[in-house]
Amino acid sequence: MSNPTTDPAAVKNIAFLVAPEGIEQVELVDPWRAVEDAGHNPELVSTAPGQVQAFDHLTAADRMDVDVVVGDADPDHYDALVLPGGVANPDALRLDADAVAFVRDFVASGKPVAAICHAPWTLIEADVVRGRRLTSWPSLQTDIRNAGGEWVDEQLVTDGNLITSRKPDDLPAFIGALLEAINHGAAGA
Repeated sequence: MSNPTTDPAAVKNIAFLVAPEGIEQVELVDPWRAVEDAGHNPELVSTAPGQVQAFDHLTAADRMDVDVVVGDADPDHYDALVLPGGVANPDALRLDADAVAFVRDFVASGKPVAAICHAPWTLIEADVVRGRRLTSWPSLQTDIRNAGGEWVDEQLVTDGNLITSRKPDDLPAFIGALLEAINHGAAGA
């Protein structure tokens, strides 16, 4: 197998979709760093141009530059999608029609979609959890069930191309599954 850092053809584009604020920083930065370290190209996609404000729980943390506005983003350009959590982040994303359409199209593509913590709220809004098994922050379990999904309390759940985890403590398993899916095609394939 080729090392992505030495084989340009193996470099994959990974979309990290976030709202302008309320992103749980560790759930964005740790997977981002792992994607970069694996030799891939992460891109920050948001609902507005400029910068996004990440948080360390409820405390403002780093600001990061947006690479592309979701309304201008083409799911075909990306090989995987990462949806970081934070309470405000997915709550804002699910109100943005372009973000919801992007997620819906990405899930339908069969390419890996990794969502952690509160991020499944956006999956619910995109109507892509029906008949799927996933996990999230525990407060979303009723929402997932009401949307036709099966919620389980596990650190990592992979169902087809969906990869989900509950919280920052689950990041090692989440990142491992994400990288495996990026390097070998759709999750669970």
